[in-house]
Amino acid sequence: MAAELLDPITLSALQHWCYCPRQCALIHVEQVFAENLFTLRGQALHKRVDDPGFEVRDGLRVERALPLFCDRLGLVGKADIVEFSPDGTPYPVEYKHGSRHKRADIAACDDLQLAAQALCLEEMFARPVPEGALYYATSRRRRIVAVNPELRAKTELAVREVRQLLSANALPPPLNDEHCRACSLRDLCQPEAATQSPARSAALIALFQPED
Repeated sequence: MAAELLDPITLSALQHWCYCPRQCALIHVEQVFAENLFTLRGQALHKRVDDPGFEVRDGLRVERALPLFCDRLGLVGKADIVEFSPDGTPYPVEYKHGSRHKRADIAACDDLQLAAQALCLEEMFARPVPEGALYYATSRRRRIVAVNPELRAKTELAVREVRQLLSANALPPPLNDEHCRACSLRDLCQPEAATQSPARSAALIALFQPED
């Protein structure tokens, strides 16, 4: 008997959830998005790798904008770059704007997204993916990420948490902390107003509840 296919979760949803569950729900449940300087920088960076194709460089086959999936976890998405060694082992490289010297909690979200790509590649090509890299445009340097058992476990837990969040079809409360400063959805989210009082918070959350 074939296993039941899960509703797909995009790889970007994992990064959004890790950064802020409310941001994830606004984007992936409410379909709300807004631009700011940080998102525009990210888009400009990804124009370099969003055109599908490949080249051979230093003995590696380098694929750009490679579609990814993992039926086991119900994941779909796209890898910025995947480098294939001569034996066929894939090596994902995710492009990020900013410096490689990020706060630990922000870097952890990048690691989570990269690890999810590795899990997709393992299922697609039936080869282990023990590591990948994050390329930071400002630093123009890579940061190597070991896709170890701990990171794999965190990634699979995140998938379950995101699936539960999307199924709940509700908006979590805001963080109202340093994460909000760089968030393009801050004006729509209104984290300060939503945390002023329980009654006001409940009223604002109700505004975003989907209709039956």
